[in-house]
Amino acid sequence: MKTLDSTVRHSGEGERRWFCGGGLMTWKATAAETGGAFLLFEDAMEAGKVTPLHVHPEVDETFYLLEGEISLFVDGRHQTLAAGGVAVLPRGVPHAFKVTATGTRLLCLHTPGGDEEFYRLASEPAPDGSPAIPVDFARVGAAARTTGAIEILGPPPFDA
Repeated sequence: MKTLDSTVRHSGEGERRWFCGGGLMTWKATAAETGGAFLLFEDAMEAGKVTPLHVHPEVDETFYLLEGEISLFVDGRHQTLAAGGVAVLPRGVPHAFKVTATGTRLLCLHTPGGDEEFYRLASEPAPDGSPAIPVDFARVGAAARTTGAIEILGPPPFDA
């Protein structure tokens, strides 16, 4: 059995990727680095970003809000999650969120780290100074179908 190397990343460090669903992801620990145990990334998002209603069939997803606020739809109801709040979304639980404050940042933890390929297919490298890529839900859907990591159940459950 191979022993994993330690991973240490400081503030601002990590692979940066523009997600085609909106936002700048900074990968803090990849599935390869954790032996598949988890994937951890920071997601910096602007107000108005929204996700479709979806589930992660094989992965638990946890959000920890560092800054800002999101409207979270989970267990059939809407609730607000602000800085310092946490949401634990077990695999198979339908959920969606909408960013309601400019400058929102969250840590997203996937356990195990099996959804990494989805995020790679639905994003582009983000070198310093690069512009955000346009939101492309068709690409998000294609990445979901290709990897099976996410099942999209319907449109975002939020008022326009």
